[in-house]
Amino acid sequence: MIRPFVVVLLFIAYSTNAHSEGTKPDPWQPVRFLIGNWQGTASGQAGTGTVTRSYDFILSDRFIQERNMSTYPPQAKKTKGEVHHHLGILSFDRKRKTVMLRQFHEESFVNLYALNPAASKPPILVFESESFENFDNSWKAKETYEIISDDEFIETFELAPPGKPFEVYSRNHFKRIP
Repeated sequence: MIRPFVVVLLFIAYSTNAHSEGTKPDPWQPVRFLIGNWQGTASGQAGTGTVTRSYDFILSDRFIQERNMSTYPPQAKKTKGEVHHHLGILSFDRKRKTVMLRQFHEESFVNLYALNPAASKPPILVFESESFENFDNSWKAKETYEIISDDEFIETFELAPPGKPFEVYSRNHFKRIP
């Protein structure tokens, strides 16, 4: 005779196991915090300025779209100032089990990055370049996101010419717009 206590334990074990098997991991977990609108400061080889950015799910939540505008007022490095736009698309590569980032820049180059899980330990995310369109593929690029909180992060963009180490090209400090 099976005692009611044993039946309850079996039911709990079965329910827990069935629930965990049916629950898929969230592929967007590393970058989900980005969803929303951001503003901040930009500094680097283009000078100092401001930056605005937004991240939104698109196409049935299968992709995340990034829109960026960096504005550099007239200064010693750029006497006319500069406004730079780029569009990014984050996707999840199921076969590789990693987040991919494609950035489309108004200068007509496209950067393809993969999230490097070995280099990405919370609170740091590291996207490393895999290829460039309309740019020399012997170069390397790296986008590093240092997550300060759910409402603040620092993005560092680095470039490495062939055979040379990475150098910081720009650094953006973002805060979420409520």
